[in-house]
Amino acid sequence: MDSDTLQVFQSELTCSICMNCFLDPITIDCGHSFCRPCLSLCWEEGQTPRSCPECRGIAERPDFKTNIVLKRLASLARQARADHDRRSEEQICETHQEARGLFCEAAQTLLCGPCSERPEHAAHSHSPIHRAAEESREKLLKTMSSLWKMREEIQISLNQEANTTQFFEIIIKMFDYVALRKVMIKLKYQRILRLLRDKEQLHLRALEKEAKEIYEQLKEIVFRMTQQRESLKEIDRELTEMCHMLDMELLQVRKEVNARTDVAQIQKPQPVNPELPSWPVAGFLNMLNNFRMNNVLSWTTTVHHVILDDASVLFEDDHPGGSRQPRGGACAVFWGGWAFTSGRQYWELDVSLSSSWVLGVCKSIFTRDTSISMVLKKHFFLCSTKVNSQYILSTTSPPFVQFVKRPLGKIGVFLDYDKGTVSFYDVFRSSLIYSSLPSAFSSPLIPFLCLKSP
Repeated sequence: MDSDTLQVFQSELTCSICMNCFLDPITIDCGHSFCRPCLSLCWEEGQTPRSCPECRGIAERPDFKTNIVLKRLASLARQARADHDRRSEEQICETHQEARGLFCEAAQTLLCGPCSERPEHAAHSHSPIHRAAEESREKLLKTMSSLWKMREEIQISLNQEANTTQFFEIIIKMFDYVALRKVMIKLKYQRILRLLRDKEQLHLRALEKEAKEIYEQLKEIVFRMTQQRESLKEIDRELTEMCHMLDMELLQVRKEVNARTDVAQIQKPQPVNPELPSWPVAGFLNMLNNFRMNNVLSWTTTVHHVILDDASVLFEDDHPGGSRQPRGGACAVFWGGWAFTSGRQYWELDVSLSSSWVLGVCKSIFTRDTSISMVLKKHFFLCSTKVNSQYILSTTSPPFVQFVKRPLGKIGVFLDYDKGTVSFYDVFRSSLIYSSLPSAFSSPLIPFLCLKSP
């Protein structure tokens, strides 16, 4: 094969990456061929998706088989080049003037025919240079393949370690972020607590101030009423004396007496309503809604008497001096179908349609045809009752008048059985009406509501 033909033959079997004859050639999807090691290195360093180094076509398959035909042709091209090179003076044995065409594996040297028969080489195995070189290439390719697999395993481990490192970095950053969030939330709650403490102090100061003002007003009204009573007593004395006057004298002073009695009636002091302010407790009802229960009253009946320890509930008559017994009007009574023995429960009851009512929790209920009774020491009630022409808000256990605005809408009831407290809230005003002192509950408690007909 002349040099020009050899050059063309070798160019067709040249890898476009390393610009040498193919080593373990593979042909990818687009039809171009490359050395397996060259393409592996190229794809390792390149970006995904994998593409052909020549035409940039996408290679969808991850692995390719060796192109056997190209491998044989590449081997022939290398042999032809080696035959051409052996003609040079460097490959001629100086002793025997023959080409060094054999390779001694033991001595790792090139030999000519006569040299291979010399005593020092006669016992060794000799192979043609091309075959020995191809065997060496195959061994190198196997070594490269083994090293490549090792590199891939190392890369997988490296990726795993990198992922683990990245994961730990994320965890560390997350902990840093969580720590930051904790600081932010803590500061927010501290600010809320400061605001609540400020509102608490403001509420307590306003309550104390209002109580003092009411007390002073009551003292003033007592003083004025005492004066008015003495003044009326003096007028009554004068009127008594006038009644004993002679007819002519009585008729002459009558106009003056009428003027004095009219002034006395006009100056009559008005009673003070000792009602303390109801301040909203910020966010408290929202917290109670976490324990919200609906439909706690599942039983209902209509009665004419509601008895507490053999005494009627204080639904009094409208007329002054009326008895403290019910007038016989119907009362709608509701109670729960189950009793609470632990935990915290909150529910709301609507009393807007009734002016007189009783609500809360009790131990047990005894029903008859026209009445319902409960044990006084075993219930916690909030009551709205009418005394003369005024409605009084009071609690039981212990009996106590509540000097706050009477709620006109919904009332919230919060039972903390474990702490032994019952609390009542004005839902519309978001304010506390009354909360009992802690005491251990020893029996189940049932929700209760009684509404007197208008």
